[in-house]
Amino acid sequence: MAKKLYVGNLSYNTTEDGLKNLFSEFGTVASSKIIFDRESGNSKGFGFIEMSSDEEANAAIEGTNGREFEGRQLRVNEAMDKPRREGSGRGNW
Repeated sequence: MAKKLYVGNLSYNTTEDGLKNLFSEFGTVASSKIIFDRESGNSKGFGFIEMSSDEEANAAIEGTNGREFEGRQLRVNEAMDKPRREGSGRGNW
């Protein structure tokens, strides 16, 4: 089963392909996603990688957490599955 990883402290110039190439050292990358600001279109400096197995995901965390990539020290850990909040965040009265 695939495991999703959070990748933080990315350079704002990092591409999804660049991220995928980095993590492919540790196994099969099922998906690569960088999160962008909806209004400005700029990278938010973090993204997600999905590795095809737990073993590959653990190897990727070991091999990339704290590693310098494109001038930034990466923060990599297992992504938490949090449900997205509905609505505007102002409460549903």
